[in-house]
Amino acid sequence: MSLSNGASVMEIDDDKKQEEDPFLAFIEYARSVIYPDEDADSNGNEEGYTGPGWSWIASRILKTCISYSSGVTAAILLSDLSQAWSEQHRIGAPRKVPEIINQLKRKHKRTKLPNTVTIDSIYEKNFLSLNSVLEAVVVDAFVLPGTNIYMLTLGDYWSSNTIDLYLHRRYYDLVDPPNGILKKARDVFLTGCYLRTAKEGSGSPRLLPTEYLVILLDEDMDDDAILIGAQFCTDSFSSISLDAVKNGVSYSLYARIESIGSLEIQGHCGSLQRKQIILVDNEGVKLRFLLWNEQVILANLFSVGSMLALDRPYIASSAESAIETSDEFCLEYGTATQLYLVPFVQHEEQVCLSSTQTRNQGSRLHAAVEPTQGPRVSQVILPCDSQGSIDFSNYPFQSYVVDLRDKMAGISLYGVVTDMFRERNTAEVIFSLKIDDVTGSIWAKLHFSQSWSLGRVNLGHMAYISGLTCSRTKQNRYELSWFENDDGASFINLSCLPALVNSPCLHKLSCLSDLSSRRSSMHICRVWVDQVDHCHVTTRFSHAPCGHFVKEMPNGVVECSFCQCNCEGEIVRAFYLKITLADNNAKVFGWCTGQTATELLQISPDEFYELPEDEQVMYPSSLENERFLVALVNCKRQGYGSCDSLTPEADAVSWEITRALKCE
Repeated sequence: MSLSNGASVMEIDDDKKQEEDPFLAFIEYARSVIYPDEDADSNGNEEGYTGPGWSWIASRILKTCISYSSGVTAAILLSDLSQAWSEQHRIGAPRKVPEIINQLKRKHKRTKLPNTVTIDSIYEKNFLSLNSVLEAVVVDAFVLPGTNIYMLTLGDYWSSNTIDLYLHRRYYDLVDPPNGILKKARDVFLTGCYLRTAKEGSGSPRLLPTEYLVILLDEDMDDDAILIGAQFCTDSFSSISLDAVKNGVSYSLYARIESIGSLEIQGHCGSLQRKQIILVDNEGVKLRFLLWNEQVILANLFSVGSMLALDRPYIASSAESAIETSDEFCLEYGTATQLYLVPFVQHEEQVCLSSTQTRNQGSRLHAAVEPTQGPRVSQVILPCDSQGSIDFSNYPFQSYVVDLRDKMAGISLYGVVTDMFRERNTAEVIFSLKIDDVTGSIWAKLHFSQSWSLGRVNLGHMAYISGLTCSRTKQNRYELSWFENDDGASFINLSCLPALVNSPCLHKLSCLSDLSSRRSSMHICRVWVDQVDHCHVTTRFSHAPCGHFVKEMPNGVVECSFCQCNCEGEIVRAFYLKITLADNNAKVFGWCTGQTATELLQISPDEFYELPEDEQVMYPSSLENERFLVALVNCKRQGYGSCDSLTPEADAVSWEITRALKCE
């Protein structure tokens, strides 16, 4: 069988046998530990699979490596993974769940919001952050005896505990028993909650009043459908009049959430925060709904595609809101505003596993029951958003380039960077990276809000990227896009990860004689410095955000060779080092810069620059036979690239030393 990039399944299998990636192998091992065989769905499909997604495990491992920069052990990683997984999926003897929640569970089909925490986790940690979201069910509504204070007892679909909330007074008219809408069995979203722990008062922990509560409505329930039709479908965006607003007229509006903007920082010293939410009413008219300062956490309760009902929103003129728009006015969250939400329920899509995945996955989920049978898992069920894109963020298996298709979202990809450049002729900050894995290559467009922010990345570096979306171009090719501020978006350069060289569980040592010219892996080698008379050391200026060297243009402007921008004020002195490394079997000539060169030379660039010229020339002789653990990648550009070389002098050198750790 042949794949779209010309590689056969047999060739890929041979590649994997010859060059098993220890990082990928550890991901599979970790999954087998935190989600053992007996938990797997035994019916031959993945519909009942509730284990961790491949990208969840990969991201968690890499985040732990970032936290433990001196190195990690298998025990540290497995402990962190097990604890994180158990926090998401409570393990232990079942406790009694309120009956009303058991009844509602059968209808519950919503996907958890990104910042959602469970009530059980609040009790366990005795902590709740302000931007955390509670997706709760009203178990009871009552008045504290001897007071006029309303309380809600809240439960959720994942916890056996309940917690009491002091209701904010802006919602008192909605809870008046027995006919109030805030009553038993009502779903609510809330955020911005302060936790009053048991130590700070008597009895159990309680939640202090929050203004940021959204009441959920169900269009299939008669009472809710009547409320929506009677209260919110009379007004539309086109019926709003600023003159009427000045005369005290209020509106109740109903619209779909089309998009949720990124956080904007304004004012002196970033003193003003704003989020814009684009709403579309039933007539197709669009209007901005603005959240300011502490209100921005309300956006954590919304999702694109959901229907938002706004009762008495504050209507501000565009001039008053200081936004550049052709609209005459916009909506804001005022002191009398109350919000209702009909959440968008993601549809599910069956996704068949490709032959690449069934052969490349080492997971027990793909093991055949009998040698003559096919894979035990042939398809998975994944959520589909309002635009028809399938969300792969919780996909159980690793995604490969050959598997990518149009309208795939939440993709995680692991591969090597084989080309990179900044897009020109655009006002946006966009960089294009070509990513290769064992099945093929694909271009990814990385969108940044202001400038490159991912540190040093170069050809041959191994990268893990999450939050990717795949689409088909006008040229009928697949292309990935990535936005810096999107939920779930991350970019981790494994080749420059400090912890990796000192984490034996994530790599295996290579001999220099084993190095191949292929780009598909990174090599960790134990070496010493050799032939110091051929060592070449200079210092240059590099662009601090990206680590690439700068050049002075004819007009005197200092420009980054990679970012293609004026980088005056963002330059630092850095080494450019070419050096010979040796082990018992072979020698390799490589180059490096940045922290790696500093580690090898054991002196800072500024200190080296201050040395007299004769001492600079003699300095490398002091390094002969010094031993290091190094990471090596093949940085040789194959064929003709789409941009000028970032380091022309290194073009003849095939190997870049991306990390170095001195051996004591």
